Amino acid sequence: MSDRGVGELNKESEPRPPSMLDALLPVLTLIILIAISVYLFGLDATLGPLQVAIFTAMAVAGLIAHKNGYSYPAIGEAVIGGISTAMGAIFILLAVGALIGTWNMAGTIPTIVDLGLRLLDPSWFYVAVVLICAITGSVTGSSWTTAGTLGVAFVGIAQVMGLSSEIAAGAVISGSYFGDKMSPLSETTILVPALVGGHTTQQHIRTMLWTVGPSLGLSLVIFLIISLTADVSSSAIDVDQARATLGDAYNINAACLLPLVLLIVLSFIKFPAFLAIFFTALFSGVLAIFTQHDIVIRFANDPGLSTPFAALKALFAAMATGFTSTTGVEQLDTLFSGGGMSGMLTTVWLILGALGFGAIMEQTGSLNKLVSGVLGKAKSGGALVATVIGTAFGLNVIAADQYIAIVLPARTFRVEFKRRGYKPWVLSRVVEDSGTVTSVLIPWNTCGAYHTGVLGVTTFEYLPYCFFNIINPILSLIYGFTGFKMDKYAPGEMPPDEETAVMPDGATVPGPAVQPL
Repeated sequence: MSDRGVGELNKESEPRPPSMLDALLPVLTLIILIAISVYLFGLDATLGPLQVAIFTAMAVAGLIAHKNGYSYPAIGEAVIGGISTAMGAIFILLAVGALIGTWNMAGTIPTIVDLGLRLLDPSWFYVAVVLICAITGSVTGSSWTTAGTLGVAFVGIAQVMGLSSEIAAGAVISGSYFGDKMSPLSETTILVPALVGGHTTQQHIRTMLWTVGPSLGLSLVIFLIISLTADVSSSAIDVDQARATLGDAYNINAACLLPLVLLIVLSFIKFPAFLAIFFTALFSGVLAIFTQHDIVIRFANDPGLSTPFAALKALFAAMATGFTSTTGVEQLDTLFSGGGMSGMLTTVWLILGALGFGAIMEQTGSLNKLVSGVLGKAKSGGALVATVIGTAFGLNVIAADQYIAIVLPARTFRVEFKRRGYKPWVLSRVVEDSGTVTSVLIPWNTCGAYHTGVLGVTTFEYLPYCFFNIINPILSLIYGFTGFKMDKYAPGEMPPDEETAVMPDGATVPGPAVQPL
């Protein structure tokens, strides 16, 4: 993220570099306050207390920065710069909220649920969810799009079947992140090898297969065991009754799936994510007028309006505050109600605080101080891999954004990996095995906050079931200590040092120097 617009802190005078205590104090404050908020509020901590803890830690980081010579206006500019780099993610989050609202109103999610109830069986439900999300993620190149669309429906299907929505969310995330990593359309899959240099995206994907393939295989085995031994909740709705109720309440037909097809097509042709999702939400709302006319008029709930204006009111309401289902069956009404941009504002609040904290820590040099403090202790190849994994995971916790967690390790450890003779794809694989997949396991990280917002399951609830995301870094660590697939250059094979480009924040990355326009 630091190469995407976070400007350097303006300095009234030359600031002092942070001491290790300066770097640690905001982190310790963050950890203590988060622990207290979770202890006091439990899973409801993400509804506000967690945000207060993060904003307080950000204030502590700002005071330490001021002590070291940074002006308060400059610190404020750094916070604004850090937040601005996440505006794309925030816009996507809001667009997904609108999409869920209109998909419920248009019958898209009910139709997917009906199809799932017809084709899926509890004895292999979780396995099917992982595989379908893995395929979809590979096609779209986005774990966020997959979770925000099919993932929402799968969590709903699990509830209707009497299965665990938490395990279903873990299956959605496991499959989505596998697909994201294996897709040449994925932003992180393209970015990491470019940062490390010396190899292509396809080489990077082939190398990742050695860790993500077994990780997915082990995850499927665990999900299969869970599926075969799962107890169906007594609150489950009879499947035939559920489908009959859906058929009475919604016009279930193939046309309701057109928004899903449109979104996949737009994603595949690399249409900007926000525009693809937002236009699909608009299309879904218009489609609802034709496929679910009575539902749209009833949802508008304004007899004084003509049909066109009532439909327009329903469209605005579904996108802004979400859709409310009135089938008369409590479980289904709970399932098909929700969405809307306003429903994502708590998540946006969490992201703003976390990124503001991360921006101060990064721009004052505190993150580099923490990373450099552990690099010298990594003597063996396994210890070096462990250091990368620990750094990436730590940055997901501290900086609260996936991009910082992959950009900083890719830059920091690139020279050290080459000095020890490792080929570049070894580092890029380890960075993805840690920075990319663990981001969703942190409640205040942009990825964790997003998935909680769209799936309706808190990070603490789905975390134990994200088997792929847990196994992947562990397997990478095992490879590091055993030396398996830790490819090294043969004697005399080491390439010369590449030319480097200076980024806006002063750091260097592989590649030719950028020429001014």
